Amino acid sequence: MSTEWKHGDYTISCDPERLDLGVVHGFLTTSYWALGVSEDVVRRSIEHSLCFGVYDQESQIGFARVVTDRATFAYLADVFILEEHRGHGLGMWLIETIVAHPELSGLRRWILVTRDAQDLYRKYGFTELRNPERFMER
Repeated sequence: MSTEWKHGDYTISCDPERLDLGVVHGFLTTSYWALGVSEDVVRRSIEHSLCFGVYDQESQIGFARVVTDRATFAYLADVFILEEHRGHGLGMWLIETIVAHPELSGLRRWILVTRDAQDLYRKYGFTELRNPERFMER
């Protein structure tokens, strides 16, 4: 399923063929949450996720991926808009598009991890864990 949304000169697309691995890896490898990640790991994470590319004309300027079973659960990860394109509401539009995606509607649980964007995600119904003692990590 290839889905696209338009907003002025910008497009959000779920077409995996349109993703620019160099842009995605270039940003993630310098991010606080994926510092130094290899291109191979980024490629494999993209292959096994529902991905959303944000484009200004044909150039990729943003990205997010959702790890999901498309029935009950989704983990939102690797969300970014390149610095020079921030301040135009693109991050909000990206999250709105993701949570409204038809393959993700009706899920029982969404999770994400963020160090600094809690206010953005609260606008879309995300909250701190109600029962953090139930979550485990390895």
